[in-house]
Amino acid sequence: MALGASLVLGGWSLALLKICDLTQFYSPFSGGVKRYLHEKAAYIDKYAPHDEHVLIVPGAKTEVNSNGRARVYSIRSPLVSRTSRYRALLNLRAVEEIIERDRPDIIESSDPYQIGWKAIAIGRVLKVPVVGFYHSHFPEAHLRNAARLFGRAGGRRIMKLGRDYVRRLYNGMEATFVASDSLAKVLRSWGVRNVHAVGLGVNIDIFNATPNDSAVTRKALGVAPGQKLLLYVGRLAPEKNTLTLFRSFELLARRRPGEFDLLVIGDGPHRAQLRTLQRNFKAISWIRYCAEPAELARLYRAADLFVHPGVQETFGLAALESEACGTPVVGIRGSYMDKVIVHSQEDWAPANTAEALAAAIEKWSAKQLVALGRDAAGRVQERYAWPQVFAQLFCIYRQVCAKYRRS
Repeated sequence: MALGASLVLGGWSLALLKICDLTQFYSPFSGGVKRYLHEKAAYIDKYAPHDEHVLIVPGAKTEVNSNGRARVYSIRSPLVSRTSRYRALLNLRAVEEIIERDRPDIIESSDPYQIGWKAIAIGRVLKVPVVGFYHSHFPEAHLRNAARLFGRAGGRRIMKLGRDYVRRLYNGMEATFVASDSLAKVLRSWGVRNVHAVGLGVNIDIFNATPNDSAVTRKALGVAPGQKLLLYVGRLAPEKNTLTLFRSFELLARRRPGEFDLLVIGDGPHRAQLRTLQRNFKAISWIRYCAEPAELARLYRAADLFVHPGVQETFGLAALESEACGTPVVGIRGSYMDKVIVHSQEDWAPANTAEALAAAIEKWSAKQLVALGRDAAGRVQERYAWPQVFAQLFCIYRQVCAKYRRS
């Protein structure tokens, strides 16, 4: 289909789209961004029969995999983490060659580093609009702790440099997508223009509250009758605040021995601390990675309570999936994912401390979790199904393309 082609349906002209996604946040063990990209390709396959999807990611070797109107290009890239298997996509010339050959109608960068800048440069040369998805609030997640090492004045300077960087990068794009209204306000206050709060979604065909298979799963995990099973899904890393989770469980295990089990799904630099916790307390299970979404949904359903310790999440996809499966969420107040918590956040931790999180878990474990979870699952199905999310996003894509062609 030619660039800028259109399809006439019932007298209406619908611009056809070839969308190119670029990201480094992609590995065999990666989570939210990879899920978003794969669900987008699935949406095109099922609901947008005349659109195409191109995905460019780092990989162990250079190859292309085609599936109908979707293509995934992997570019050989060096590992930057042996636990998460993330890679640095440094061969920018290969990225450029793919885009020149495929000639997409719009380019979306999910990367705030060299890939984002390269996308802007390619877009200008080929006269293709570039948009960005702000998946990682990296000035807060990664710079804040480093800034503390330089004192108050030095820390303020580092954080200002981070905000300036974000503003320069994303103002070079036609639009910036972000998954929460509150984070959109933050970016606008930093001077980022044309910000769209679009949200993310969940595959409700997989992540739902049926069947009621929790008893079998809990038995397989060794959870005794009457115990509360706590669940965490995500990277074991500083930006996920997992050490606070581990310390809170230690407090619970000492204070109320035998009442709680913890299932951790994920890997990362805090793996050693988790293993130490396992040696000290037997009521902890660890699954390094769950590759199959249906299996992950089964584990969500088995838990009594999903614990989300993160305070810098841009969306909180795992929390949304948990609610979709009928398992309520407890966490720390004030994160950017508040919108996707569809039940009350009363008694969430008021401070980012292990003591506060442990107290919140205790309070929530005494609530009517089955009823809360059932209500939450219904709300997620109504509000966050992927087709609804992508229908909105694809409208914005077309608006961006139309405005770009007129300019």
